This record gives sequence, structure tokens and C-alpha cells, in this order.
Amino acid sequence: MQLAYVMTEERGATDRLMSELAEKLQAKGIRLAGIVQTNVECYDKELCDMDVRVLPEGETIRISQSLGAGARGCRLNPEALEQAVGQVSASLQAGEAPQLMIVNKFGKHEADGRGMRAVIGEALALGIPVISGVNKMNVEPFQAFADGMAVAAGPDLDGLVAWAEQAVAATA
Repeated sequence: MQLAYVMTEERGATDRLMSELAEKLQAKGIRLAGIVQTNVECYDKELCDMDVRVLPEGETIRISQSLGAGARGCRLNPEALEQAVGQVSASLQAGEAPQLMIVNKFGKHEADGRGMRAVIGEALALGIPVISGVNKMNVEPFQAFADGMAVAAGPDLDGLVAWAEQAVAATA
């Protein structure tokens, strides 16, 4: 089982890093599955709209929802995330198998047993290496999920590319 996770300090940096990783790996001809996230600044400068792109060249889905001015709490639209999850799961079985799966974030939804959690397990069961972003708040649930099998990858693009190439080569 090949499972790695990456954490960054700056807000939005993991999303940018995972998107850059996907671009680099696709340019190298590595077949990908999963999702990467882009954040679009919105009205209040504190929050952003969250979109995920289904890899390799799938649909872009808005996974955030507006809760109105002054609202607090999670803005994740669970139905939209599950739409992306369904597309990623289908891609694991369709056509030529992916060589690697990228998950933008193992977040609260995954920590609670939903979201991309089952698809990560599905990919690993199929022998597909997985790399996921994780934030500080969910690193412990991620490590519990990984049951000691995950390795921490440094937050630099070249190191992630090297890990991905090694993982793909090891499963070829």
C-alpha cells in the first residue's frame, strides 16, 4: 500500500500544491484519478468559493455553498462533494486504470467517515497509490484511518513528484 500525505502552513497552499502536482504528473504521462481544488475569492475576503476538478480531465464542481452574511460553520456542500466522489469512484473502474490518485484534502468530512474516505480505500485496495492533502485539524483522524501505513511527504513540488514516480514504478 502506497499512501502519502502532505501538510502546508499557509491557507490555500495545499490546494495550490496538489493542483501543481497534478499538472506536473499529467505532463509526465502519469494517469491520474482524484480531485484537486481551486479557491475563488469572493465577497467577504475572508472566505472563498471552493471548486474541485475531477481528474484527469473531468468536470469542475463547486463544493462550497453560501450560507449568507454573518453565518458561521462549514460551507461545504456535501451533495456536491458526493457528486465528485461518485465520478472519481467510477474513474477507478473505467478504461485504463489510473496509476495514482490525488486527493485535495482529507478534511472533516473524511474524518467523519464520508467524502473521499471510501474512494481512498478503494484505490488502495486496487493497488493505486494515493497522495492526499491533510490539515492540522484532521491529521490525527487521517493517521488513524491510515493505520500506520501513510508516510508524511514534504510540501515541496519536486519531492512530491519524486514520491509519486517512485510509487507508480513500485506498483507497475
